[in-house]
Amino acid sequence: MTISAFFSLPTHRETLRLAWPIILSNSSVPLLGAVDTAVVGHLPEPHYIGAVAIGALIFSFLYWGFGFLRMGTTGFVAQASGQEDATEVRSVLARALILSGIIAVIVLILQAFVLWLALLLIEGSAEVEGGAADYFFVRIWGAPAVLANYALMGFFIGIRNTKAALTVQIFMNGLNIILDLIFVIGFGWNVIGVAAATVISESLALLLGLYIVRRELAQIGGVWKRSAILSLAKMGRLLAVNFDIFIRTILLIFAFAYFTAQAAKEGDVTLAAVAVLMNFMHFMAFGLDGFAFAAEGMVGTAVGAKKIDKLREIVYVSGFWALVVACLYALVYLVFGPLIINLLTGIEEVRLRANEFLPWLIGMPLVAIWSYQLDGIFIGAVQSKEMRNGMIISFAAYMSAMFLLGSQWGTHGFWAALIVFFVLRAVTLAVVYPRVEQRAGA
Repeated sequence: MTISAFFSLPTHRETLRLAWPIILSNSSVPLLGAVDTAVVGHLPEPHYIGAVAIGALIFSFLYWGFGFLRMGTTGFVAQASGQEDATEVRSVLARALILSGIIAVIVLILQAFVLWLALLLIEGSAEVEGGAADYFFVRIWGAPAVLANYALMGFFIGIRNTKAALTVQIFMNGLNIILDLIFVIGFGWNVIGVAAATVISESLALLLGLYIVRRELAQIGGVWKRSAILSLAKMGRLLAVNFDIFIRTILLIFAFAYFTAQAAKEGDVTLAAVAVLMNFMHFMAFGLDGFAFAAEGMVGTAVGAKKIDKLREIVYVSGFWALVVACLYALVYLVFGPLIINLLTGIEEVRLRANEFLPWLIGMPLVAIWSYQLDGIFIGAVQSKEMRNGMIISFAAYMSAMFLLGSQWGTHGFWAALIVFFVLRAVTLAVVYPRVEQRAGA
């Protein structure tokens, strides 16, 4: 790519146009998590924070593990869009929705087993586990809406209409926050109120998303073609890609779950401090993902259209803006970190413990940005095997680092291991990036 291409204003404008709605909508997700933490964090006992933290962690496994419903949909929709095949765009969406419905039914049937297994793996006090179970058995009924919404979000990003994703996400999380305050502060339902607020907002957001999809499809054109939707070859390709992403995502979520589980062994105060700081991680992750998501749609379209020069331009421009945002996150955490901690919890011993770990969070955005951005590039190119293999290598090294560094430095060692994890995720994908260009030039 030439220097002049990097300064191409249309690509910068397109990157920012796609990224800002995703950054705004994604940032509302950790804001919701922060409100969840805050409403229970000002209840008299710290175990309420731990209960919501572990309950939310279970759903991170359960739902984020099926994140391929969004990621796989984005890549396939974007490439079909680049090929100007409107009927295939519709077919990809239909396949994703069918798959989401099947998975949701299985999840509801196995809900008791899922909770038993989760509490077996994550140790907490009796009060924390009891609250987590109450949270789980209410929130699980939002599974059909959550999984279908993943497919819709993938569709919106794939057709490069991130404003639609913003509309749905802001509606869902804004309603969730309002219901949080009503159910927990107003009605005194504690963790059950948090879960009920989430289920109601997820279900109503799905209805809004389907309405917007119908409007978008009328503009895109194409037809619903049963033979295309149920094509064994294309369904097989979808399942293969989604299985690769599933393995990658499960290892990613397990890495964070293991981190929290190790913190839980240090007691309720340390667990509560980590739960507070995980909101910093969520703010960072969802914000940095804005440019990764923008790259997904743009890269997928470029690969589908076989435009290798455009692909390179997108990679460099989106990476530049992602780095700018990462620097802003680090600056905000440096200046306002203690204030944010104080807003999230009024328990002094939890505040002190969280401030002790804050320096790790200040440096995290500058390290993590590259793994997020490369994930977006590989998702758009539908290079799922490379993502799976890179994650397996990174996860193995992370677990080794957790044992070695944790045994030496305690919870500080766990944060250091997380840094190692982010670095290796980026390195393992950067090494095989030329395969993305080979696919675009084929």
